[in-house]
Formats: sequence, C-alpha cells, structure tokens
Amino acid sequence: MNISQSVADFFSSLSYATIFTFIILLINFVLAIGMIFWERKSAQSVWAWLFVLFFIPIIGFILYVLFGRTIYNKEIFKISEEDKIGLESLVTEQLEDIKMDKLTLPSEEAKKHRKLIHMLLNNNQSFITSNNKVETFYETTEFFDQMIHDIENAKDHIHFQFYIFRLDSLGQRIYDALLKKQKEGVDVKILYDDMGSRTLKLRNFKELRDYGGKVEAFFPSRLSLINPRMNNRNHRKNIVIDGKIAYTGGTNVGEEYIGLSKKFGYWRDTHIRVQGNAVKSLQLRFMLDWNSHATRDNLKHHPRYFPEIPVVGDTTMQIAASGPDEEWEQIKYGYLKMIYSAKKSIYIQSPYFIPDQSMREAIKIALLSGVEVNIMIPPFPDHPFVYWGTYHNVGELAMIGANVYIYERGFLHQKVMIIDDEVVSIGSCNMDNRSYALNFEVNAFIFDEKEAIKNRLQFEKDTLHSRILSPEVYQSRSKWIKFKEAIANLIAPIL
Repeated sequence: MNISQSVADFFSSLSYATIFTFIILLINFVLAIGMIFWERKSAQSVWAWLFVLFFIPIIGFILYVLFGRTIYNKEIFKISEEDKIGLESLVTEQLEDIKMDKLTLPSEEAKKHRKLIHMLLNNNQSFITSNNKVETFYETTEFFDQMIHDIENAKDHIHFQFYIFRLDSLGQRIYDALLKKQKEGVDVKILYDDMGSRTLKLRNFKELRDYGGKVEAFFPSRLSLINPRMNNRNHRKNIVIDGKIAYTGGTNVGEEYIGLSKKFGYWRDTHIRVQGNAVKSLQLRFMLDWNSHATRDNLKHHPRYFPEIPVVGDTTMQIAASGPDEEWEQIKYGYLKMIYSAKKSIYIQSPYFIPDQSMREAIKIALLSGVEVNIMIPPFPDHPFVYWGTYHNVGELAMIGANVYIYERGFLHQKVMIIDDEVVSIGSCNMDNRSYALNFEVNAFIFDEKEAIKNRLQFEKDTLHSRILSPEVYQSRSKWIKFKEAIANLIAPIL
C-alpha cells in the first residue's frame, strides 16, 4: 500500500465533524502565525486574539474575519502628485522653520507647545494655521441649527461626511436642506460609513442623485447582512461648506443625538465650527476620503475648494488625522504628548476610556508627578464590554488620585482633552484601541488659552450633573461587576 493510499484511508475513516474540527484548528494556527510574524499588531492585541482563536475556535475565526484583519493598502487615500507636492512642500517648509526656530507662532500657547506642533506636522495633513475663528457647540440642537443655517447659505459646494447618518426626523431635515441646495445648483457630496449608517442605502438618495448630487458609502459591504470589514470604519464627522466653513467633532446625525432616545436621554456632545485656513485641512481630508471610495467623479485640486480666506480670528490650530493605513497612531501620539507636557492639569471626557498601556502609564506618571487629572465618563453602557473596560480603567486611576466623574444627566459622548488651560483637542477619537489603530479619525488640536479655558469651564459645569467615583465607592463594587471588568480587561486590546 502506497503512502497516498494510506493518507486517503486515514481521512476516509474520520467523521465529518473531526475533519471540520481539524480544518478549523489548522486555520486558527495559520492565523496565529500570521498575526505573530506578519501583521502590524501590538503584543497585547496579538495575545487577546490568540485567546479568542484557541478558546472559542469557530466563533473566534468568524470574529477575526469580521474584526481582526489589518489594512495593508497604504494607497487607499489617493491624492494627485500635483496636490501632494504642494502639500508636502508646505509641511516641509513648516517643519524646517520650526527646527530653525523661524516658524511664526503668534500665541504663547503655541510657542510653549512647539514640540507637539512639530510632532503633528509629521502627518502630511497637519499643517499649522493661526487665522482661525472657532465656535464650540455643547448643545447638539444648537449645533444642528447652525449647521443647517450654513447649508442653506452655501453658494458653491457642500462636502458632508458622517459615521452615522440616520434618515429619521433630524436626518430628513438635513437631507431636505442638502437636496434643496443641490436643486439650486450647489454641488453636494455625501460620504457615510456603511457600517455606522447600516440602515442607509444609495437608493435613499435617489432624488438628490437625480439632480446631480453624489453619494458614496465608505467600505460598503457586498453581503446583504454582514460587512466583512466591520473594523476600520470611517468614524469622522466633518462638513465643509464653500471651502470657508467647516465642522468637526463627536456628533453624528440621528434623533438620539438631540436627546430623543428613551434609552440615552439627554445627549452631551461637543462639535466645533471653524473659519480660517484650518478649513483647508478639513477640505483636504474630505477629498482624500472621498477619492478613496468614489466610483467616479474623483475630486481634484481646484481654487473653488481652496479659496483665499481672510483673517477671521487669531486661534492657532492643527487638524490631525489617523487610521489603520497610517504608519503612526497620530492622534494617540498627540494625546500622549499633551499628557506628558501637562504641568498643572489634565481634563478628559470620553465615552470609551480603554487606553492602551502607553496611555495608562502616561496618566499614572502625570498623577504621581502632582498633575491634577480629571476624567469624566457616561453613567451606563451603549457597548457593555467597552463600558466595563472603561469602568475598570477609571477605577484604577481613581485609586491613585484621579478625580473621576460619572456623568448622570444623560449620555456623555464627546472626545475632549485639555491641558493647563493652554491646549485642547476636540474630535472623533475616543480613548481606546479602536480609535487609535482601527478606525479612521480626525481631531482638532487647538493652541489657545481662551478656547482651553472655555472647554475646561464646560467640564466643570458638567461635574454639576455628575457623581464622583471615589476610591471607596470603587472598592465597594460587587463581585459581579469585578467579573465583568476582568473579562473586559482581558479582551480590551481588541475592543
């Protein structure tokens, strides 16, 4: 009997269940080897996925296919060589000037934090601008009213991008305003995330498209029920109007964001309206995102998208973008640099507070160095594992001196960090690995005392609607909560 016949006889003697189990274990082994030797993952993330793969093999394999794969295509965001050269020359010039101490930084806060500016400049979209006017919205109804007002007054184009866009009463109101402008000849482009806006289909925008408007979904699924790219979502929430006004922040489009959800109640979020040259950076970000998924009508550099903008304010800021296509976790590095630069105080508001080891150590070092650390989280979960991971992390920091607040008026969703009344970061990036490394995010880093103080005072107002998570309260938590924390902490690197 030859070897091939022996192998055939061996497999024919096995049950289908045994063969299936063998195949699954083999696939798990191959995935494990791939993660360890080829994929760009942290050691904590690799161990978490190995735990999932080998302890729940079949389910773990499905979860890995949906959530664990890495993006390798660094050309996903395409830009023409002409635009790239112009952008790179601007960034290179600013980098050289800051190295030679020749870059003009008008505010004292920018001068103090020139190393943070230098670091963010190494991202090709994060050029520094200083002629900006910033309006901050803490009430979502006011934000949407102003945004719709700006849409209604658009003259040339509207670039509209949201992670979640629901066509409920709020979404329909916004869509009607966009449709009206398209009918008037204003060029409207809508980019929504296919996973975040899972109820949307391109057919929902038929009338706008019939009038010449363009709509695209980010990483659309070819399957009707499951999107195999459930990770790597475009979590940005940006609008650019006529290249002169832009919005960015944490608010999506849906009735829950204006407090109409029974589950969430009052919704606390932060979004900013920007005028000035920082708009150019958000315009460029939209163009890159749009061109990465537009099946036609790629955006090209044109004066209509980058008009000359007069001096409208004196706020210095940078727009930083990050995503799994990038070599560096740019926004996380920005957060880290802020924490290490803090001399007096740090204020953090985030719905998902699952910092990686580098972030936890940075905050601990700040605390042990005498820096006042204040952290605020929501009162209940919208994602259970994420919430109990958040609770574990803030509890650990409360034990060593952090002031931890549980916001109780409703759901807290904004992503804000402030240090020393000098620098504030506002955007879409949460304090977790998903935002650091998996999703596509954007944050504004603002070097301005009045803006920093304004956001710190808002934090203090929010404490009036919060309870304190003291070390005593945290230590008295139930065994059931401790168990949920332990599970969440174990899988935190892949949450």
